Order: sequence, then C-alpha cells, then structure tokens
Amino acid sequence: MGPNQQWHVSCRDVAGRRRDMSVFVNHGRVVIVAPPGETAVLSPLEVGRLRAALRDAVVTAAGAE
Repeated sequence: MGPNQQWHVSCRDVAGRRRDMSVFVNHGRVVIVAPPGETAVLSPLEVGRLRAALRDAVVTAAGAE
C-alpha cells in the first residue's frame, strides 16, 4: 500500500478519549476502520476530514480498476 492510499482521521470515543479512524483502499474498494469496539464521535472539523479522506480514497479506488 502506497503512502497516498491510507488516511487517518482523529476522533473521540463516547468517553472522550482520543482515537483514530483509518480509511484505505484494498483491491479497488474503500475500507473504513473505526476504533475497535467503540463509537467514533466526530466534531464538525473531523467530519470534514473524514469526508476528504473518503473522497480521496474513492478517487484512488476508481483509478485502481
């Protein structure tokens, strides 16, 4: 996996602890990895970063086909 094919988005869990979500492309598909066993709580800025990561991943995945 190249350096431009994985994105990280900061978030918090329900208890307010800092966590990360990962977005990456695997065989032309977009994969989202949330904190294990947790709920991701995102601020408006973090939602914007997730949106940007998903957009970039979709462009990368589309190019892999």
